[in-house]
Amino acid sequence: MRGEAVGKRPVVPIGSCHVELPSAVGPPPLCLAPTNSPEALIRRLVLWNIDLTLVDVARVSRGAYADAFRRVTGRPLRALPQTTARTDSQIFFEALALNGVGPGPALDQTVAGGQELLARYTRELEAAFGARLDLLSTQGRALPGAREAVAAVAELPGVVQSVLTGTIRPNAAVKLRAFGMDQFFDFEIGGYGSEIYPMGAQLLRSRGRAAEKYGAEIGVNPAVYLADSGRDVEAARVGGAHCVAVASGRSTAGELRDAGADLVLDDLADTEAVVSAVDRLTSAVSAG
Repeated sequence: MRGEAVGKRPVVPIGSCHVELPSAVGPPPLCLAPTNSPEALIRRLVLWNIDLTLVDVARVSRGAYADAFRRVTGRPLRALPQTTARTDSQIFFEALALNGVGPGPALDQTVAGGQELLARYTRELEAAFGARLDLLSTQGRALPGAREAVAAVAELPGVVQSVLTGTIRPNAAVKLRAFGMDQFFDFEIGGYGSEIYPMGAQLLRSRGRAAEKYGAEIGVNPAVYLADSGRDVEAARVGGAHCVAVASGRSTAGELRDAGADLVLDDLADTEAVVSAVDRLTSAVSAG
């Protein structure tokens, strides 16, 4: 399924706010004026990983990584580091080392220089991904049951959904938009691959943003994180959230259980099972 045509950006409701969908390479969605539903009614936070949990666009991503790396360093990306459960910023700095790109006049890797280097790479990665929008639906796919699961969870009372992903924010929105899922998420409160914090810390920050935006009641009930790797399970534990692990990525169901996931699903095809798990794990009763 292709994303919507580029043009005037429509506004669609998400939870208690109106969200303006992004243009192809425009800024990510922003929350606009509240609707008639008070934001205080939002009391449960559900976070989703994107890659290999909801979609598989690895082939498109690899091409974008290579283009952005070459534009920033002037060198080809001959070796791509492990990308599973890593952020785009981690992938970039590991790629520098793996490809033998050391500090020099064009690559200041001091703390300040590293921040500027990452900012340049993030801009180039957004542009490179934006140039591949047409490839998302032909070389990528939504994973079985993903859209149905996200749409069904959105119908639960008091739920707001966002993402906790290694992808930078503009590209996260584009990936979900390509498969008709972006309207179910509040991107303002998510965690993204351009941030320097570990994923567990990002989860805590997302919970803080949600409480600030929707009110303290959202912090009373436990959050839940749906993701596909052992590192994601650990991030949920550090961030004080439950984890529904989906064995749709590189980790087996057994490995996800051993990592301590609250529940392990083979995939998202059983919508009722996904909704039931989220409903149970985000209820105040489950925390007691």
